[in-house]
Amino acid sequence: MNERDERFAAYFATRSGVMRATAFLLCGDWHRAEDLVQTAFVKLYLAWHRVDGEDKLDAYVRQILVRTFLDETRRGFFRRERPIAEVADRPLPEHDDRVENRMVLSRALAEVAPRQRVALVLRVWADLSVEDTAKAMGCSAGTVKSQLARGLAAMRALVPAGSF
Repeated sequence: MNERDERFAAYFATRSGVMRATAFLLCGDWHRAEDLVQTAFVKLYLAWHRVDGEDKLDAYVRQILVRTFLDETRRGFFRRERPIAEVADRPLPEHDDRVENRMVLSRALAEVAPRQRVALVLRVWADLSVEDTAKAMGCSAGTVKSQLARGLAAMRALVPAGSF
């Protein structure tokens, strides 16, 4: 393995978990999140020799991740049902309000329009600036602000008052 591949492998090992969590918040499905992260890192590897400085890698991968998610959402690829041979039985977890709160928020986030969801995830969860979010989304700062405002309004309408 050459130095380029070693640097890529080290970056993947340290940041793929964070990108997977971001992808999950975008799509609400761990399997799809894995696919999104895998696609993003494949695209990163192909452009690895062109990426300037490792301090910009997170922003670049996040941008690839967001654009891949939005492209797939537009095409409707993941909206189709997929039959499976067998449903695995899982024991129910112990009751935990934190788990219930996360489930309520995850369901509400899944109902928000894709671009609003991206704005919410990048601004609120990933704590990116408006400018960095705009760059990742490929739009203006004003669009980020309006998508965020609409997304927050949609979340407020979807989450029952006094739930938390």
